[in-house]
Amino acid sequence: MISQKLLSVAIPSYNSEAYMEHCIKTLLTGGERVEILVVNDGSKDGTAEIADRYAAEYPSIVKAIHQENGGHGEAVNAGLRNATGKFFKVVDSDDWVDEKALQAILDTLEVYQDDIELLISNYVYEKQGAKHKKVMEYSKYLPINRVFTWDDMKPFPIGKYLLMHSVIYKTKMLRACGLELPKHTFYVDNIFVFDPLPSVKHMYYLNVDFYRYFIGRDDQSVNEKVMIRRLDQQMRVNRIMAESFLKREVTNAYLEKYMFNYLSIITTVSSILAIKSGTEEHLDMKKQLWADLKALDLPLYRRLRYTVLGIGVNLPGIVGRKLAVVVYKIVQKIYGFN
Repeated sequence: MISQKLLSVAIPSYNSEAYMEHCIKTLLTGGERVEILVVNDGSKDGTAEIADRYAAEYPSIVKAIHQENGGHGEAVNAGLRNATGKFFKVVDSDDWVDEKALQAILDTLEVYQDDIELLISNYVYEKQGAKHKKVMEYSKYLPINRVFTWDDMKPFPIGKYLLMHSVIYKTKMLRACGLELPKHTFYVDNIFVFDPLPSVKHMYYLNVDFYRYFIGRDDQSVNEKVMIRRLDQQMRVNRIMAESFLKREVTNAYLEKYMFNYLSIITTVSSILAIKSGTEEHLDMKKQLWADLKALDLPLYRRLRYTVLGIGVNLPGIVGRKLAVVVYKIVQKIYGFN
């Protein structure tokens, strides 16, 4: 048995009995190099029993963590608090990993464990009913199979950015930068990826299709109707990301532009969801978001407000809002963001 786990994987699980075992089984193929932290976030179904069963069957690999319901972010926090591995990843309970790619990931981490703070890999949209799987990969923008810095990267286009599915961070770096996700809030994946970036100095990109991102259930948080219902949480995440962008004092020019573009897309999504909803409540929330950004930092507000996207989502009147949705769909299709 190795002295320290190489990779800790947190699996936030809430009422996940129908699909979580597939996720766990794919990660078990990593063997003793992997620590699997199944975080039962106050589930009311058989999630706790499944977590305990795997922890009993694989005591050197699986750990069951039980807590009162605190939401996805608090489940990630619990995973990070309990992680003993050198690197840390989050895999949602309805997703899974490619077993062959996992071995390549672990082999790479073994070699470069002292040299990098971030390992990047590809993810695949496992969309229900889709014949062709969309692969999100980064070979056009990142050096392959070598350690690199922000200055070695080619510019990402607007709408192309790293998601939770793409990243594996060094555990001690996440703790050192004070990462803490808000409780009872959806869409905190964006904070998890965004907030630690200024602490990353060295990276490695492994061009393998590792993470399998299941999408298509009606109750998923990324379903547009669900996102509109939870718009207050999307906007809370938006504000936290803006605060993080200012707080972290990003000094590298490439990283600063990348993070600004990421923040711009998130702000656009928040705004367009309010417009598509069309209710007075949500339109007021959009207005308040932009007012809060202005109050937070006027130069940042002006940069966000006077991009093409910022102008588009703030066109006045009903006609302006309809045009904003059309423009958004066109830009979305061109750049391929969600």
